[in-house]
Amino acid sequence: MTTLTAQAETAAAETGTVADFFELLKPRVMTLVVFTGVAGVVLAPGHLNPFLAFVAVLCIAIGAGAAGAINMWYERDIDAIMSRTQKRPLPQGRVNPDEAVSFGVVLTILAVFLMGLALNWTAAALLAFASFFYVFVYTIWLKRRTPQNIVIGGAAGAFPPMIGWAAVTGHVSIESIMLFALIFLWTPPHFWSLALYKNTDYRKAGIPMLPVVAGEKATRQQILLYSLVLTPFVLAPYLMHITGMVYLVGALALHAFFIFSAVRVRLDGSSKSATADKGFKSAKFMFGYSIFYLFGLFALMMIGRM
Repeated sequence: MTTLTAQAETAAAETGTVADFFELLKPRVMTLVVFTGVAGVVLAPGHLNPFLAFVAVLCIAIGAGAAGAINMWYERDIDAIMSRTQKRPLPQGRVNPDEAVSFGVVLTILAVFLMGLALNWTAAALLAFASFFYVFVYTIWLKRRTPQNIVIGGAAGAFPPMIGWAAVTGHVSIESIMLFALIFLWTPPHFWSLALYKNTDYRKAGIPMLPVVAGEKATRQQILLYSLVLTPFVLAPYLMHITGMVYLVGALALHAFFIFSAVRVRLDGSSKSATADKGFKSAKFMFGYSIFYLFGLFALMMIGRM
């Protein structure tokens, strides 16, 4: 553990503020998780009482936030090193580490049991497994050991639409697996774009992200490759009759620009005349657009469904 982290923990207040604990839930990340969970509820065949639908989405939000809190507890040493994360509550000493991990564990148990009792145990089991996967497989096992961390670990963030679907139907179907696969394949180009322009941070923290281990050129190639492989999964919701023509038209436009952005990232890195700043600017743009892109796809699915 770094000296900075140790000092922060020594100075940590016994109890952080409500805002500090809310920040532990990673609200910005949770927004996308909740939105795709809502999509799973809306897209699933059948009907769910509006109150139970709200409870299902609430459980997904609490479960995702709780996993984020445990992640922050475990990674507080590297968060203190990286400029992107230094102002989080734990590196700043605003929350006691023991309270942070207890907060995450209690919320995880609450979310899983509420989902099981209010909806069904299939959805609860998926929620529990998603939390387990994010904490133990991605955070503890993969992230500090392999450049494939985000490829495998990204599965954790792909569960929400499947959980929402199961909350309505009580089972897992090929359609919900397809929604899972869409997010799963979107995750690497999304995070590798971030890793490109935050490469120095990851290198300093000793995290073997792909740009650190394989270099920028290989990372840019992989971003483009995954963007192309994603294509049939973008078309699948229409082809599987989950949604309608509105989705197909909008999704084709969003995906075409997604591939264009990936091509820009690839070319900016290979051009001899391109400056490093330009190359990172395209990666930063793609990271931001990729969030809008996924929001857009799932919004169009719901509009097409309705």
